[in-house]
Amino acid sequence: MKEIVCKLLVIGAGPGGYVCAMRAGQLGIDTVIVEAGKPGGTCLTVGCIPSKALIHAAEEFDAAQSMLAGKNPMGIRVEGASIDFARTITWKDGIVGRLTSGVSGLLQKARVKIVHGRARFRDGKTVEVETEIGQQIIRAETVVIATGSDAVELPNLPFGGRVISSTEALSLGELPKNLVVVGGGYIGLELGTAFAKMGSQVAVVEATQQVLPQYDADLVRPVMRKMTERGIRVLTGAKAVGLSDAGDGLVVETPDGRQQVLAADRILVTVGRRPRTAGSGLEELDLDRVGPFLRIDDRCRTSMRGIYAIGDVTGEPMLAHRAMAQGEMVAEIVAGKKRAWDKRCIPAICFTDPEIVSAGLSPSEARAQGYDIRTGQFPFSANGRAMTMLAEEGFVRVVARADTNLVLGLQAVGAEVSELSAAFALAIEMGARLEDIAGTIHAHPTRSEAVMEAALKALGNALHM
Repeated sequence: MKEIVCKLLVIGAGPGGYVCAMRAGQLGIDTVIVEAGKPGGTCLTVGCIPSKALIHAAEEFDAAQSMLAGKNPMGIRVEGASIDFARTITWKDGIVGRLTSGVSGLLQKARVKIVHGRARFRDGKTVEVETEIGQQIIRAETVVIATGSDAVELPNLPFGGRVISSTEALSLGELPKNLVVVGGGYIGLELGTAFAKMGSQVAVVEATQQVLPQYDADLVRPVMRKMTERGIRVLTGAKAVGLSDAGDGLVVETPDGRQQVLAADRILVTVGRRPRTAGSGLEELDLDRVGPFLRIDDRCRTSMRGIYAIGDVTGEPMLAHRAMAQGEMVAEIVAGKKRAWDKRCIPAICFTDPEIVSAGLSPSEARAQGYDIRTGQFPFSANGRAMTMLAEEGFVRVVARADTNLVLGLQAVGAEVSELSAAFALAIEMGARLEDIAGTIHAHPTRSEAVMEAALKALGNALHM
């Protein structure tokens, strides 16, 4: 095959990679992108998008079940409710298909050349790609590594058979009767809650003393309450030992040293993710690392001239929107523009029931950085829109400097609070003060009014509580 020579080579067409390639193409840079699977990466094909589709289907079925049981206070009743799980998966796959096709179309529109196959470095400027029709050599002036991450496999619970990762969980042929989730982080709780709503008996095994350990207890408490009401069993401070002798359950060791067996048709392991670098030839380049991740500077440059890295392969936070922002920035740097990573916050969302959103610093994080702070918290139980939606669980909280009222962080837990993430991030990026948020007219009746009310509370001027 004839060698391909280009100015920019992007390895990986996940959120970071395809955005980088598209922006580079828009800027007139001769760009090639290499991807072994479908465009969109983990997030679009087996992560963010399909999981949110499954979560929404579960919520719809759960609402129907509530009406069937006569628990709906609005007086709505239904005669019967069931779920065709295979059809749900087909619907989810249809959404993924539309989006992956859309990404391919956008890359073509930006005049980016797509090479399908797995890339391996020969040196810092050259890769070989194993394609369906043979080996393709690509030489580039600049390379962007955007290979993403894979689910971490436990030595005592290797993937296969009953033991699955989130990828397999999103493509099951039927609902498991008993599902055990190993790892109480956001992926495990999102999927565990969705399966519980669709009818599975779910148990969660978490090694630390709290599920969702990255969030503070106030934000996690409403989620735990809902999980308990739904019958999800949660074992904290517990260790997954391995499969039972009969192979039909998980042996768990509790904090008191005792062992018990949890019945499990499927065991979903969600204990973290690791950078996807195996077989890529990166070991030949000897790039600096932070643990297993590639070390980058504020322009996403690695330790080797002309090689950038973005997204999950560079470590936490492993979020698609972080990768996208990095990809767009790197494309502009390659085009000669002056850019640097100067983000004050990257919002994080947990699509549990209720949802959690966090941007900037939590109260404990702010204090740990030496700030004297003031906080304001407003409950959705005092919000008119939340009442009309039968979703009064949770609150909005604002964290600000006590001396200047500069907003350092915003957090919320409640139904559909993920949609507040942009407002939270914008306030922090724009350097808003409590007075700015309190003085902004928020439409009534909306859940967003709780943001204004939280700012008023922090200022000592609470109106509706």
